[in-house]
Amino acid sequence: MADELMLEIVTPEEMVFGKEVEDVYIPGEEGAFGVLIGHAPMLSAVRPGELHFHRGGRELFYAVGEGYAEVTSERVTLLVETCERSDRIDADKVKRRKEEVENKLAGLAKDDSEVEKLQAELEMADIRLKVSEKG
Repeated sequence: MADELMLEIVTPEEMVFGKEVEDVYIPGEEGAFGVLIGHAPMLSAVRPGELHFHRGGRELFYAVGEGYAEVTSERVTLLVETCERSDRIDADKVKRRKEEVENKLAGLAKDDSEVEKLQAELEMADIRLKVSEKG
């Protein structure tokens, strides 16, 4: 349709999504932003967060990792490390892993080289849990 834009979501493993949507809301590095057809071209870093868009009268939610977004007037391409649709997130599994990471973090010194990686994993777990509730 002329009033829809093409959304492509790509991870290192696969093309997760590639269809026309009415709008898309992206967790950008400078803050979340929305895109409609006719948007000015831009590039943005993507931070881990909630991505959502409207398609066929439904709002769909995804948890995305960091990456990049390229926006043109007719297309949005997201290249992200991870991407999971809300209804495919196993919240119990995420909670168990989150607890494991929290326990591991509690036993590390604050200057340990692994702390930053584990904190990022905790942040992504919280995002995944929040998004899973919308599925």
